[in-house]
Amino acid sequence: MGYDCVVCVKQVPDTSNVTGEAMKADGTVNRAALPTIFNPEDLHALESALMIRDRFGGTVTVLTMGPPAASEVLRDSLYRGADRVILLTDRRAAASDTLATSYILSAAIRKLGRYDFVFCGRQAIDGDTAQVGPQLAEKLGIPQVTYFERLVEVSGQSARVRRNVGNGWEILEVRLPVLLTVLDIANEPRPPAARRVMQFKRARTPVEVAREISEIAPNATDRDRENELARRIEQLKMNRLLMDQWDLDFINADMQWCGLSGSPTKVHRIQSIVLTKEGFTEIPPTEEGIRKMIHELIVDHTLG
Repeated sequence: MGYDCVVCVKQVPDTSNVTGEAMKADGTVNRAALPTIFNPEDLHALESALMIRDRFGGTVTVLTMGPPAASEVLRDSLYRGADRVILLTDRRAAASDTLATSYILSAAIRKLGRYDFVFCGRQAIDGDTAQVGPQLAEKLGIPQVTYFERLVEVSGQSARVRRNVGNGWEILEVRLPVLLTVLDIANEPRPPAARRVMQFKRARTPVEVAREISEIAPNATDRDRENELARRIEQLKMNRLLMDQWDLDFINADMQWCGLSGSPTKVHRIQSIVLTKEGFTEIPPTEEGIRKMIHELIVDHTLG
């Protein structure tokens, strides 16, 4: 018996390279100034799904929601062993918070139909909320296990999984389908396979094909571009290199729950913290010294 796995992944800015140039005046991240990477814990989620497929059979479908550039993490997923990849891109989904994002992803997964496991990374490094996975499980109406470490056993329509609880671990038995959020200690993601890189390096989403046509033929008429787009897409289909691309209409999403209108999260205030103090303060190892240090911390609002 095989198991069908869905993996939700995200392309994120590389926050390990945040510099002064990567910050805007309002304190938010200038994403255009940062390179993008495959969200680290999503790689472990993908590896968990691939391990189940390799052991028990079935399929691994990778889904990402984002701009056209997110196609890159889908190609990377194909290189590592995914069977199918889907780009969910729509301008109307812009400014989605975790609530709207989880709703859109749930609609897309329902569109897929049958699934046994849904894997997500524990959290994305650009937001660090760890909310999308649990919210997605709630919207799908399925059990969830967070802080997943490894699959202990799966048989029929039930699975036993091990989750990290900080100072130890516990074994949980759940009914399928189930959503699992995966830690970076769960496994060692396999590298891209050279054979699959050669096989899928020319895989494209329709939006990428359209952009390439615009770049090489900027003066072409709309009709010529449409004809060339249709020709290239048909060729990609024949070679099994066309990556699926969905929009909100295709997944029958309710627009009131998408994008800004479906995002109740509001930023109250953004502060830019600049550390200007130099040198150090020596605290004598006495009760009076400790008392003065605590008083200064309270006055500075570091404590209290």
